Amino acid sequence: MKIGIFDSGLGGLIIARAIKKSLPKYDYVYLGDTKRVPYGNKSSEAVFEFTCEAVDYLFRKKNCAIVIIACNTASAQALRAIQQKYLPKNFKDRRVLGVLIPAAEKASIYNRIGIIATKGTVASHTFPIEIKKLNKKSIIYQNPAPMLVPIIEEGNNKLIKPLLAKYLKPFMDKELDALVLGCTHYPIIKKEIKEYMPKKIKIISQDEIIPKKLKEYLQRHQEITKKLSRNESMKILVTDKNQNMDYLVKKWFGKNKVTTISQLF
Repeated sequence: MKIGIFDSGLGGLIIARAIKKSLPKYDYVYLGDTKRVPYGNKSSEAVFEFTCEAVDYLFRKKNCAIVIIACNTASAQALRAIQQKYLPKNFKDRRVLGVLIPAAEKASIYNRIGIIATKGTVASHTFPIEIKKLNKKSIIYQNPAPMLVPIIEEGNNKLIKPLLAKYLKPFMDKELDALVLGCTHYPIIKKEIKEYMPKKIKIISQDEIIPKKLKEYLQRHQEITKKLSRNESMKILVTDKNQNMDYLVKKWFGKNKVTTISQLF
C-alpha cells in the first residue's frame, strides 16, 4: 500500500518532495486537483466535497493506506469531518492527516504571529484557534492572499513581488516574531517572502515541518507502517495538466511524468 498526498493544485508538490526526501523508501501517489484550483475561494461545502472525492480516489483506486492533505484550506474546512464521519463509515483501518495543526504547533512557541493564507483558511480561523490552544498569550494577525495561488499555478513570476508587497504590508508594523506560510503553495515563493520580511522574523514553512511529523507518526503507528510498500516510487496525478506543472515535476522529481486523470469519482 502507498502514501497518498493530496493538494488542490501543484503547491503540495513541494511537500511531497520534502516527504520523499525524508522518507525515500516508501511508495507515493500525489494527486493535484488542478482543474478546480484554488480551493481558498470556494465554499466550505465545495471544499469538503472535493476533498472527499480525492481521498476516496486515493483509497479505492490507488491503494493508499494513509493520505496527507497537503492543502491548508482543505485541512481547515474538511479534515475533521473526514476523520470523524467519512473514515469510520468507509475506511476504519486507514488514516487521513492534515498540514495545518503541525504548523500551528510550531507557531505557538512565538508570541506575535502573522499568518498569510487563502481566504478560506483565514475565514475558518483555524490557525488562531489551534495556536491559542497551545499559547493563550499569543497575538495573531491574519491576512488573506487570494491571488497568490493562481499566479503560482500559472508560473507568472513577474506578478509575485507586487502581490507580496500588497499582502505582506499589513504585517510590517505588527512587530512579528514569526510569519506562518499558511498555504502549501507559498513555500514555492519562500525566497521572495524572506527577501520582503525583516530578517528577525521566523518564517514557518510547512515543507520544513511535515516530513518530521509524518516520520514520527509512522513510528508511533506501526499498524499503518507495516502495510506500506517500499519500492521508492512516486506517481504524480493531476485533474488538469499545465506547463508549469511539467516544469516543476521535472525540476523536483527528475524523470517522473505527470498523468492527467479525467475525474476523481
